Amino acid sequence: MKTLSSQLYERAEELRSFLNKANHAYYVLDSPLMEDVVYDKLYRELIDLEKQNPDLITPDSPTQRLGGKPAQGFKSIKHRVPLLSLDNAFNLEELMAWYQRTKKVIEEKDSNQLIKPLLPMVGELKIDGNALALSYSNGMLVRAATRGDGKAGEEITSNVKTITSIPLSLQINNPPEWVEVRGEAFIPNNTFDEINLKREKNGENVFANPRNACSGTLRQLDPQVVASRRLDFFAYTLHLPEEWNPQNDDLLKPQGQWQALQWLKKAGFKVNPNAQLLKTMQEVQNFFNFWEVNRYTLPYETDGAVIKIDNFEAQIYAGFTQKAPRWAIALKYPAVEAPSKLIKLTYQVGRTGVVTPVAIFKPVTLAGTSVSRATLHNANRIADLDLHSDDTIVIRKAGEIIPEVVRVVKELRPFEAKPLNLPTNCPECESKLIREIDASATCCINSSCPAILRGALRHWVSKGALDVDGLGSKLIEQLVNRGLVTSIATLYELDTALLASLERMGVKSAENLVAALIESKKQPWHKQLYGLGIHHIGEANAKILATSFPSISQLSLTAKDSPEVIQIIHGIGKEIIESLNQWFSNPCNQELINSLKRVGFSLEASEADVAIQNKSDKQLQSSVNGKTFVLTGTMESLSRTQAKSIIEKNGGKVNSSVSSNTTYLVAGTKSGSKLTKAQTLGIEIINEQQLKNMLSIE
Repeated sequence: MKTLSSQLYERAEELRSFLNKANHAYYVLDSPLMEDVVYDKLYRELIDLEKQNPDLITPDSPTQRLGGKPAQGFKSIKHRVPLLSLDNAFNLEELMAWYQRTKKVIEEKDSNQLIKPLLPMVGELKIDGNALALSYSNGMLVRAATRGDGKAGEEITSNVKTITSIPLSLQINNPPEWVEVRGEAFIPNNTFDEINLKREKNGENVFANPRNACSGTLRQLDPQVVASRRLDFFAYTLHLPEEWNPQNDDLLKPQGQWQALQWLKKAGFKVNPNAQLLKTMQEVQNFFNFWEVNRYTLPYETDGAVIKIDNFEAQIYAGFTQKAPRWAIALKYPAVEAPSKLIKLTYQVGRTGVVTPVAIFKPVTLAGTSVSRATLHNANRIADLDLHSDDTIVIRKAGEIIPEVVRVVKELRPFEAKPLNLPTNCPECESKLIREIDASATCCINSSCPAILRGALRHWVSKGALDVDGLGSKLIEQLVNRGLVTSIATLYELDTALLASLERMGVKSAENLVAALIESKKQPWHKQLYGLGIHHIGEANAKILATSFPSISQLSLTAKDSPEVIQIIHGIGKEIIESLNQWFSNPCNQELINSLKRVGFSLEASEADVAIQNKSDKQLQSSVNGKTFVLTGTMESLSRTQAKSIIEKNGGKVNSSVSSNTTYLVAGTKSGSKLTKAQTLGIEIINEQQLKNMLSIE
């Protein structure tokens, strides 16, 4: 058994080795091993380890230097003013902590109280490109260099002169003896797409992202290649001689970052138009939140916001750490991807018997929320990942919602790690698991498996099905574990006295639950059909089938004897037909149907349902018939459930995500990423009132 100290030592060694390898690949070989967000997270983990355990720090740790070594092929030159990197904040709490620390340092050094208590800041977008140091002598561009290690970089003046947004001479009448400008070279998104398309046609490897393409371009030995890729540039920092005093007809010497940006614009530089002067932390937060949502509308990549103390004198008081200025920080957008350490695999058995592996890992923050588990779908996915015990895995949120394991960082795999696989027996009932040839799912086929029964009951009482209030997962588990419920039908044999005797159940709760069970028998036929949990029969398909087959006996007979009739129905494909045939051919399910009828379910359409169906011709005239809607944000007078129900009753369809097939996005207040995606795709966006007008709702 390894001690905690030995585990920390090994982890630190793993991280040092891998991050140094990644630095070499990125800075020297121009061949990145991973995305920046993944590198940042691993780097942050090493920093935290070393901070808590200083004895883990070694001279070769990547935390002990600023950047990578210059690539061979270019002359190394020393920067007149160091080109330092920025410390990162990964949430607003860390940003506030930075502000309070910086404010305290400034107030302690500002003995004459020349700086106001509130420190105005400048917010700028953090462009995902490559930092450049530009040197001007008497107004003329004489040298350009990459960041390198912050003290010295690669001299790439000929390449930089091909970037048309960088002035070769300053537009100033009487320029200072020297001017140092810092900024970011980048490749716009549309140019990046064109470059990759051309490389693909020529049989060349495509670039992973615009930043990598920009880095590779700046290190081209042929300036004509650089010119052909049409790089762009935003200037963001200015250094001037301390003794320079401009004449009255010249640009005034800036006293802060905001004035410096205006100076750069007047001197002929391109400055990001989205920079803002921010007087309070609330304004900083608003700036960050706005661009977190709207960054996808920009023609270039941005991975965060840079926040700087505006006043130059305050910046001097704040000073520098060994690696970064104290007066500026990069606030990164929530990670789309992040690395974590696998703790174990667990296995869930669903209501259909499918066994799903679930990865449990150390919590990471993605898109503003903490996640610690992700499904792996099936045995194929485990094999594709080549997943081993104690692996370092990369997590992302698919569609910004569902966590998923993207890949394994095999370079960080412990020597003693063992391959992981699905179990051979059901983790719930120990029955032998079955996997059919050419099937991806591994299943428990024991109909008495407690996990299958619990899943079936949860589905039956859910809002989309029978909507039984008061029957939650914990109570279901108690009923199944005690053997009080052995099928859906036996739910309806429970009485008040028995329920009241259970944990956390009083007489009143028991009476309410019995009443809810009785009331659920009145639910329409399509909800009963959906509640049966037949594989591939969701709410929409249940409604389609219930409309065409007004009773379970008709549906059962057709599924077994005339499945081709079902295939004629819109939206019902071969997979669904096979599922219906298998379900109705199972004697256990036939017994379930009979049991449900014995406890009072008709399993057929009511007269009212038939009457509604007879009005379908009128529904076809509806302005929403055949249209696809997506709902986002909060509506004032309609809940999402109500809106969805009304749209569907009028012949429309409601999807959960925006795609090119979406007809309308209904946007309420506090709309999020769906609104941004709809704007990008050119989807028509309507508000709640416009939807109500379509549906003739007062």
